[in-house]
Amino acid sequence: AQYPEHCHRSDQSDTESEKMLEKHAVENNLKEKNLEENTRIITVEKHCCKECRKCFTNPKSLRHHMKIHKEEKPFSCEECGRSFTVKSSLNQHKQIHTGEKPFSCEECGRSFTQNSTLTKHKRVHTGEKPFSCEECGRSFTEKSNLTRHKRIHTGEKRFSERSSLTKHKRVHTGEKPFFCEKCGKSFPLRRTLDVHMRIHTGEKPFLCEECGKGFTEKGELTKHKRVHTGEKPFFCEICGKTVTLFSSNYLEKW
Repeated sequence: AQYPEHCHRSDQSDTESEKMLEKHAVENNLKEKNLEENTRIITVEKHCCKECRKCFTNPKSLRHHMKIHKEEKPFSCEECGRSFTVKSSLNQHKQIHTGEKPFSCEECGRSFTQNSTLTKHKRVHTGEKPFSCEECGRSFTEKSNLTRHKRIHTGEKRFSERSSLTKHKRVHTGEKPFFCEKCGKSFPLRRTLDVHMRIHTGEKPFLCEECGKGFTEKGELTKHKRVHTGEKPFFCEICGKTVTLFSSNYLEKW
């Protein structure tokens, strides 16, 4: 992005503006390039992740992002020992232990730990569905639901890495190279084995921020959250009924 700024050096007020511009450039890590004597243009220096190529406008955001790849989680909860990549996530997590729910719904009085959860909940009352499909016009309460829906139109099945394609091929070959040492059951993916092992260990790493209930899989947590948000993403074309969980008997997921 580029932002032109005209400076007439004979004007005192413009000199002050110039100083503010220079300060802004330093604070936001911007590079300055003089084009003419009285005209300058500011270009944003991008800081990109070498792992996934995602770019950020400042190095601090990039450092936070890199912790995802390094699995670095320096912020730990003193109550349960769970760790997080950024301090803000730890602060949100602590509300599970304290029971603090500072964000309340004016319609029904329900409270939530995060403002974003409250925003989603309000759509139950307003009926707002801000995420619309350009192909068929169907709307959704959350962007993730729209993303999944779009695959119906595109038929997209892409693999960003060769390793992902190799894993996918096991669906067709039936290969299951990962074995459980406890019960002997085999799985096509290592992560599927890891999820299975939680049955034996009792580990439930996915916690609900609203009530603290734990789950072995992220998908189960997603389903559970609808109890709090009131979301009913599955729609029946025959009777118009919407439900929280999918039933293959008579509902079709868009």
